[in-house]
Amino acid sequence: MMEVAGHWSEVFGGSESSEGTENLLGSSTLTLAPLVADSPTIRRSQPILINTNRIKGVEPLSSSVPAIPNPFPELCSPSKSPVLISSLPPPSSDKHLIKVYGEDSHSRSVWVSPEATAREVCQMLVQTAHCSDQENWALLEVHPALGLERCLEDHEVVLEVQSSWSLKGDTKLVFCKNYAKYEFFRKPMLFFPESMISDSADVNKGLTSSELIQNLLKSGTCPEIQGFLHVKEPSRKAWKKVYFFLRRSGLYCSTKGSSKEPRHLQYVADVKDLNVYTVVNSRKLYGAPADFTFCIKPSRNPVRTQDLKILCAENEQTRTCWTSSFRLFKHGKQLQCNYQLSKLAPRSLERPTNSTDGKSKSEASLVAMDFSGKAGGRVIQNPTEAQSAEREEGQAWRRREALRCSLPNLSSGTRPSSIHKTQQWFHGGVSRKDAQRLIEKQGLVDGMFLIRDSQQHAQCFVLSLCYKLKTKHYLVIPCEEGGRKYYTMDDGLTLFVDLLQLVEFHQINKGILPVCLKHPCVCVAL
Repeated sequence: MMEVAGHWSEVFGGSESSEGTENLLGSSTLTLAPLVADSPTIRRSQPILINTNRIKGVEPLSSSVPAIPNPFPELCSPSKSPVLISSLPPPSSDKHLIKVYGEDSHSRSVWVSPEATAREVCQMLVQTAHCSDQENWALLEVHPALGLERCLEDHEVVLEVQSSWSLKGDTKLVFCKNYAKYEFFRKPMLFFPESMISDSADVNKGLTSSELIQNLLKSGTCPEIQGFLHVKEPSRKAWKKVYFFLRRSGLYCSTKGSSKEPRHLQYVADVKDLNVYTVVNSRKLYGAPADFTFCIKPSRNPVRTQDLKILCAENEQTRTCWTSSFRLFKHGKQLQCNYQLSKLAPRSLERPTNSTDGKSKSEASLVAMDFSGKAGGRVIQNPTEAQSAEREEGQAWRRREALRCSLPNLSSGTRPSSIHKTQQWFHGGVSRKDAQRLIEKQGLVDGMFLIRDSQQHAQCFVLSLCYKLKTKHYLVIPCEEGGRKYYTMDDGLTLFVDLLQLVEFHQINKGILPVCLKHPCVCVAL
């Protein structure tokens, strides 16, 4: 009977104890007790030994079945990509699963390698989310409870950033647009006003502020910044106005007004060890005197309230100058390299190794076609002919649009066109504050815009436009002329049949606007 018990133990993989057997069988009515109590004179049948192929070194039977080829290889990540997107873990054990959120609060799980950068993750999300615009995407580090947000630099390793997060926190990564990430390289004088540049360096005397900034940015550094900021005192609701200096050696504050004498300067923090965040809803969360709040904290420490140095500027230009300076002093020449790579982003995506003409598979699949002949379509090989065909197609679309606009208004009542509801720049009934926040989040660059429903005027719309780091709002009013419905922003001087025509016009002509419409404020769904 000892042999029988041993066989049962081997088959079920459990121990020989009665406790283990009871746990193994659960609520089954079959027990092993009668086998032990039987008389030794009665001959019992022995359990049949089941031969298995689970011997070390022998592969299971399923491994001999040929793998089913993937019918949609273009939807999968390249084999050498540091990022994989799938519901199942990759075969290699060095991949890590992260969760990235879209601006619609939906998320996507992403398998990344330990060295995957923010830029590489964004490139993969651009492909999988089918984003038509491949530039100016970014990963945002968001701390909702504290109201903190920070755009990850393109070269930052995502897993290293996540390693500094608190396990009990609500921190997350958000995939969104950011047009202003490198805007200070294009318009340095807008981001570094002359009044905030320190004149402490004698070697720079004789140079204008524009020349000084241009030279410093090209060398991967930043001018010394100075100015007053409001500081939230630790463990108190009070704010104090202090004069700060930001230099390569660190952040300093003056203990006596705006004096920059060494005996009056107090060391605050090392720039190389800091991350700078913008603060959302700072008036409510921290009692800030203005909305232009940001904070600094040690980059390798978890985000804790006691570690935050919360600062508030007088206006958006001042805050942008400080946050941009912190980034430049910390990362230096690396930001210049990131900027150059960002301009090549659409051409630097993963390309097949067997491509001989230097074009990616997606680029090679886009060809000009001519369907005017009776024999069917033909590929236009001549580049000049292809450009001509593109212009003719655009003119034909314009003629069709003009014809549509000239048709009589069949319904004499209100016939507002709803074509704007399908456009990426239309954001429905968002409030004025939310519109400003959305534009600010995606980058305060000239020409960033969105259109929304007016909350104060029925049947009207509002065009929210960014210009010189400020958001301006223009009321779009419906009007009627000659029995037709139109929209106007200049009291009927210029009429548009729908919002789509209004946007297309102002993308080419400024009109009453200070700048042409350039960057639509979009929200991508993952």
